[in-house]
This record gives sequence, C-alpha cells and structure tokens, in this order.
Amino acid sequence: MSLYLEMPEFEEQLLFRAFINDGMTIVYPHWHKEVEIIYSIRGTVNIGVGDEVVHVAEGEIYFFASGEPHYFLASPDSERIVYQFDLSVFNEKQLKSAEDCSLIELFETGEKHSSKWSKSLYLDIKKLLQQLFEETEQNKQGKNYAQFALLFQLITTFYRRLPQTQIKVKKGAKASTIKHKETLEHLDRIFNYVENHYDETITLEEVAKYSGFSPYYFTRFFKANTGTTFMRFLTEYRINQAKFILANEKAPMIEVAEKAGFASVKTFHHVFKEHVGISPLKYQKSFMEFV
Repeated sequence: MSLYLEMPEFEEQLLFRAFINDGMTIVYPHWHKEVEIIYSIRGTVNIGVGDEVVHVAEGEIYFFASGEPHYFLASPDSERIVYQFDLSVFNEKQLKSAEDCSLIELFETGEKHSSKWSKSLYLDIKKLLQQLFEETEQNKQGKNYAQFALLFQLITTFYRRLPQTQIKVKKGAKASTIKHKETLEHLDRIFNYVENHYDETITLEEVAKYSGFSPYYFTRFFKANTGTTFMRFLTEYRINQAKFILANEKAPMIEVAEKAGFASVKTFHHVFKEHVGISPLKYQKSFMEFV
C-alpha cells in the first residue's frame, strides 16, 4: 500500500482539532507531522501501524508519534474520537528544560497503548481527552484558552507518568527515514513554506534553496519521505485550499483561483477537474444548495 502525506486543516490558530470517525471510515496509509491520539468510544477500532494491526478496544486510547505511518481498517459498529495537534503549540524552544527529552522523543519512546498504562494514568488522560472534546463541541467563550490549558496538562502528565518502552519504533513504509528528528525538522520547514506562500508563484528551485538543498537532492529527499513529488504535493495543497474557499465563500472563479495560488482561471479549472472529477463551479454549487 502506498504512503501519503496528510496535512490536517485546523480551523483555529491553536493548531488543534478533535472529531469523530465511525468504524466504516477507512483511512489509507498516511503520515503527518502532527501527533494523533485515538480514543475508542464504541466497539473495537482496528489500526494498522507499520506491518502490524493494533486492536484498540472500547474505552482504550492509542497515539501516533509525529511522522509515524498508520492507517485504519474497517471496524464495524465502532466509533472513535480523533485528536490531532502540532507540537509547535507547546513552544518547546522556550519551555523545554535541560532535563526534559524533546517532545518528538517523548511520543516516539512512550508506550502508545493505554492497555499498558497504569490505571490512574489511563483515567487521568481519559478525563483530559473528554474535556478537550467537550470544549471543541460546546464552543463556549474562552474555548481556545481552555483547550490550550488542557493540552499543556496532557503533555505534563505524559512527561511525568507515561511508561517508556525499550522497543524501537516500529518500521513502517519509510519509517526508518522519517523518524529522524533532523528529517522531520526539514519537512516541517518545507511545509511551513508552502503554508505561507502557496498563493504565490513557487518553483522547485526556490523551495530547494530555502530548505538548504540542491534541486536534485531536494527532489529525492521529498519523494523519499512523502511518497509524492513536491510539485504534485503543492498542486494538491492548492486544490484543498480551493475546495475550502468554494465550500465556504460565494466567490467568483477568478478570485478562487488567485486565492488558491493558481496562475490563471483556465489552469485552475483544468487542474481542479482533473483531480476532483467535476468543475470548480459545480463543486461550489453543490455546497451553495445547503446555504
């Protein structure tokens, strides 16, 4: 099975989101730089991690470290809450003490399945996750502050009480490469560049120079660690931006194309239809029916 890169779309600047997936939502092999926590609230959730399948029973918790490949198999009659957050939320450069391991290491070497935690740790993390989801759903005043506080509490709890494992991180597709901190930092730099400049003209040579690589090495590096070429990734990122705009704004196509980073409406229409299967206008109208 192929491995692809996922870039979660966060609605808030907090770079955190929580949502429910049912058991029939199959998620193909992918990875992302964000940490992901799964809380099974009904039935058993079957997760592929590397070459193994992990069964997360009702009430259990499991997490994926930054860059860890994973996928979800059909898990009939089950439901899971998915939590994703970017480690940059925690301002590690300012807050990490000399005694602390890095946040990447904390999640890489920690015991990922709650079935192997102490009962008290499990109950405390479960409570924090429930509170995080409640804050997400209720949308009360000060929601971001509450989520921020709960995320920091979760990290502190993991630092002090999460069992550490001596087992090396499981090797999935290309996990031996993407697990290195230096590689993740390079990828993070590339992704941030795309996030900040996708609506401008971006050449492979420019982003390679920004990353500190030659175009030749950058091309090989990006393909090896994401499973796709940089230009294809950039196109897909722009299409996702266009989808969001089309679904949420009643904007003319020329404006959508410009906001999403396409050079012309003609190019935008051709690329969008090729990737999505319908024209941008038809895609927009399918959402406007419900407004």
